Amino acid sequence: MQKIGLTIDDINEYPLMLGCSVRKNMVPVLGYLEKTGIPRARMGEFVKNYPQCLHGSVVVELAPVIKFLRWLDVEKQDMGYVLMKYPELLGFKLEGTMSMSVAYLVSIGVNPRDNGPMVTQYPYILGMRVGTMIKPLVDYLVSLGLPKKILARMFEKRAYILGYDLEETVKPNYFFNLKLKIDPDGFARVVEKMPQIVSLKQNVIMKPVDFLLGRGISAADMAKMVVKCPQLIALQVGLMKNSYYYFKSEMGRPVKELVEFPEYFTYSLESRIKPRYQRLQSRGIRCSLAWFLNCSDQRFEERLQGAYIEAESSGPSFTLGGKLELPGNNDVVSEEDESDDEILYRHTHPSMDDLLHLRIEQEHSLSQHLIGLLLIDPQPLDLFSDCVQFLRERSIEGIKLDLKLDTGVE
Repeated sequence: MQKIGLTIDDINEYPLMLGCSVRKNMVPVLGYLEKTGIPRARMGEFVKNYPQCLHGSVVVELAPVIKFLRWLDVEKQDMGYVLMKYPELLGFKLEGTMSMSVAYLVSIGVNPRDNGPMVTQYPYILGMRVGTMIKPLVDYLVSLGLPKKILARMFEKRAYILGYDLEETVKPNYFFNLKLKIDPDGFARVVEKMPQIVSLKQNVIMKPVDFLLGRGISAADMAKMVVKCPQLIALQVGLMKNSYYYFKSEMGRPVKELVEFPEYFTYSLESRIKPRYQRLQSRGIRCSLAWFLNCSDQRFEERLQGAYIEAESSGPSFTLGGKLELPGNNDVVSEEDESDDEILYRHTHPSMDDLLHLRIEQEHSLSQHLIGLLLIDPQPLDLFSDCVQFLRERSIEGIKLDLKLDTGVE
């Protein structure tokens, strides 16, 4: 045990490890743990944090837990990190807390493929009981107006939120939202943008809020600012004061611009706000806060030069009775510019219009021929009617057949 880094004090903390067999317990367990990814240099630290692992069976207890973690898509190279962070996992039963917590998270909308990253980030969720820890937190956030799909996305990105204490940490924060009259939809957007808000203390949140309320911003406008930029409630009041006084004294702008663009307070006064505003002043440019702050340095320079504006390209234009004009296309050839070969090809290769005109002439000639035959030798009425029907069916392009014979049939 001293070879792996344990001291006498460590052994005194858990003297039962002295009863473990070196050949049957220590060597197989420590060898398997090293194979899973725990460095040999940190093996003593791992055993010190969870000495009960020395009593476990590799086949019956340790290996099933490792397989379960791999089934959750925990990467093999992250296995050692997960076990070092939460070594008690090796003592859990698969059919108990671990599987129940994962199943419940999937039931509220967590993507099964994100279970691995969630466990890697915050493996303690596998030791949380659904009935006493996870479900009460989810039910409370849902009662505030947060849809489960938003909670699922929030847990996928920040699994550590599941570890917040409901009574001491989460519930007191909603009084802050009640004071600002943020509706449930707005609160949902705030938590979606900044999930850490559920863990911030009430007095920490209210400091920047009280500062802005004291500057003449109404509670309704303050609520809009927080919904649009939740990071406001986590800023240092001292930095906010400097930015605000520069906004009022140097810029001389109305407060409503801060309501429209509360992200102003999130930018550094010395490295971004002052230099860019001075550039605008030197050029006599008047613009919104977002126009010169919410962009990179390169885009800001492009905006100053006007290079970011792309010229609009006009599409094809068509004038009734004229030729089709394409912008930038000078290759359109008129009939006067046609060569002799092109004219010969056009005359010897009839177009679709020429073929259609020829078809009309043929139909008209056939119709006139049949009319002549009927006038010379009238047929019985039924045959005559069939001929008339035939001629009417063959009439196209405005050719009308009006027949009047001695028989009186039209």
